[in-house]
Amino acid sequence: MPPPFTVTFSAGNAGPWRIERLSAISGPGLAGATHLALTDIPGAAWRLRGVVSHPRYSTAAELKELAGVQAGLGRSEATCAALIPIRKSEAWWSMAQDERRAIFEDRSRHIALSMKYLPAVARRLHHARDLGEPFDFLTWFEFAPEHEAEFDALLVELRASEEWKYVERELEIRLTRSG
Repeated sequence: MPPPFTVTFSAGNAGPWRIERLSAISGPGLAGATHLALTDIPGAAWRLRGVVSHPRYSTAAELKELAGVQAGLGRSEATCAALIPIRKSEAWWSMAQDERRAIFEDRSRHIALSMKYLPAVARRLHHARDLGEPFDFLTWFEFAPEHEAEFDALLVELRASEEWKYVERELEIRLTRSG
């Protein structure tokens, strides 16, 4: 496992990803912008930071299974992307780790549901809560245009799960690779 690293998502008037849609699913949205970069850019309309670090809710067997089928980011055919920032409620964070895991996987089947959409949809999770950011998690997804319907189906399934009862703020930022 590589050492933890911080990613800054910066929205502005330039960047490799064009913002097609920015929707507030629950809670307040963010300022409008036309492009997104995965680095800090001067004059950004907004910035969201997250750390890529060790897995927190996955078992060793799940990690092994994911590693066997998950595609990497940056594939040439993956010209579509989505950034999904979420913040969970205090009720979620007041539970013990095993209680959150029971909701996350045993009842909501977050990992099992997601496995159906691999390798078509690649993802990377960024933890932001401990950085004092407005969201707890920033999930970055990349996929080819022909897999957008599969990505939409994944979101429908996850949002219908028990886990999502604890989401108090969520945005959906849809993007396409510029130029």
